[in-house]
Amino acid sequence: MPYEHCLEAIFTRVSIRRFKPDPIPEDVIKVILEAGNAAPSAGNLQARDFIVVREENTKLKLAKAALKQMFIAEAPIVIVVCANYPRSMRVYGERGRLYAEQDATAAVENILLAVHMLGLGAVWVGAFDEVEVMNLLGIPDYARPIAIIPVGYPAEEPKRRERYPIDYLTHWEKW
Repeated sequence: MPYEHCLEAIFTRVSIRRFKPDPIPEDVIKVILEAGNAAPSAGNLQARDFIVVREENTKLKLAKAALKQMFIAEAPIVIVVCANYPRSMRVYGERGRLYAEQDATAAVENILLAVHMLGLGAVWVGAFDEVEVMNLLGIPDYARPIAIIPVGYPAEEPKRRERYPIDYLTHWEKW
């Protein structure tokens, strides 16, 4: 059944921080981005943008801006997912800021799952100097970088990390 593939992706995906240098074909990159944009979005406004970085020097600068997480520079591509505030705020006003960020984060998860099912690896990097990333990539002031995602063929096989028991996290009816 189709849902089994979805659940397999969810339960077997791990964060990859070591990559082979093999390039990723353009058509595969496009599928990854389309999967990101297939994520839910408030009012179907798709208030998210994607920046694909392949240039070595830019990847190195991104890695340094991400608290010197140098594995970012080793990935064949890096996708920076941004919230596009005006795209959502034109309909939802100030609350649209939150919706744009939710749109972007939903896209990040779809990207991670698509990457995994395509036999690639990635990790969600959220620790970075936002202003430095914005300046480096020419991100306009009305947008915000939400995540840096290095993507490549895995050069490691980490074990899946433990999760809290679901009963610990679940509240029924009230907190």
